[in-house]
Amino acid sequence: MADQNSYLFTSESVTEGHPDKLCDQISDAILDAIISKEALLAQEGYVSPGSGVPANVDEVRCAIETFTTTGIVTVMGEVRTQAYVDVDSIVRDVIRDIGYRGSDMGFDADTCAVSNYMHAQSADIALGVDESYEVQQGQVSGSDAYDKIGAGDQGIMFGYACDETSTLMPMPIYLAHRLAERLTAVRKDGTLPYLRPDGKTQVTVRYEDDKPVKVEKVLISTQHAADVTVDQIKADLIKQVIEPVFEAEGVRWQDADIYVNPTGRFVVGGPMGDTGLTGRKIIVDTYGGMGRHGGGAFSGKDCTKVDRSAAYAARWVAKNIVAAGLASRCEVQLAYAIGVARPLSVYVNTFGTNTVPEEKIEQAVLDVFDLRPAAIIDTLQLRRPIYRLTSNYGHFGRELPEFTWEQCNRVDQLKAAVGA
Repeated sequence: MADQNSYLFTSESVTEGHPDKLCDQISDAILDAIISKEALLAQEGYVSPGSGVPANVDEVRCAIETFTTTGIVTVMGEVRTQAYVDVDSIVRDVIRDIGYRGSDMGFDADTCAVSNYMHAQSADIALGVDESYEVQQGQVSGSDAYDKIGAGDQGIMFGYACDETSTLMPMPIYLAHRLAERLTAVRKDGTLPYLRPDGKTQVTVRYEDDKPVKVEKVLISTQHAADVTVDQIKADLIKQVIEPVFEAEGVRWQDADIYVNPTGRFVVGGPMGDTGLTGRKIIVDTYGGMGRHGGGAFSGKDCTKVDRSAAYAARWVAKNIVAAGLASRCEVQLAYAIGVARPLSVYVNTFGTNTVPEEKIEQAVLDVFDLRPAAIIDTLQLRRPIYRLTSNYGHFGRELPEFTWEQCNRVDQLKAAVGA
């Protein structure tokens, strides 16, 4: 029997040309456009001539799904906005930016069919979001603005952090994302011009006593032009993708088994090779399977949808706990009811790595973080057009200015709350 303290863990990432990721980007690009246009209308004092309702970015509601297959993109979903955005142009711009610009790519931004079936959000859903259950029932006065807005859906959300990498992400998914980013970069900058937009990466790491000790296997599958051999692709990817990524991260890779395009050919890709749908890469979006997932997807949803905003908040909480030295590994679960402002439950699991009692950490979270949806939206500045940027290479572990949930800005408060 194998040593129980030694095991392999694998995570995957995909490039922006993967059909599912193409759809995520379109959904989030439309959301960004609506947020930007609504904010501009509000600044200009626009009032709807039909209803007399003024533009207000706080009132935007979106749940946008995109579907694609050979030569077709279909956009569906529910929205509430005063803004008009050119969905057809947004779709084509995203596809063109990804790199699908002609028949040799298997998909063409300028000739594919685009269908738009978006419609108005249900008024029944809007009721509990615009005025929370607590306000409607007289449980709170409504004087606190954060009590006024209810969660946009019920559900459970998880956040996770660990001390395996500099960004407090699990090593397998962190490395898989960096490989996918690099694979796209060498395609777009012309270093490897025969590459095409669709691709996947996968990294297998050996753990001993729950600590990563070695990269054992690396897999890259990438769409390519018809006239290039798999031997050339493998040699080029080792030199231009694998080596630079692992060298930059200070990770030894030379002993790993390297797999490149194991079928021997990957010419037909993108929507011609596979259908795509928004929200089908939720494990790629989060922690690569290390840590649980509540089930909800992120892309295309505005920030009142706790599927998205509370998942960001849970990551923020977990990352600050690890950064504060209260645990080396932490998972946070939040639960919400539609229309209710306050979370139904908050649970902290440190997997036995805690340096102070877990119940003290959980109480500190309740003291330090306001996890009502409106508070999350305000604190993390989620009414900005930042969402297409999140839709590739992970919503977590990328310390960019737009990713406010990656800030370790509550470390001191947490330490004080637990008496550390």
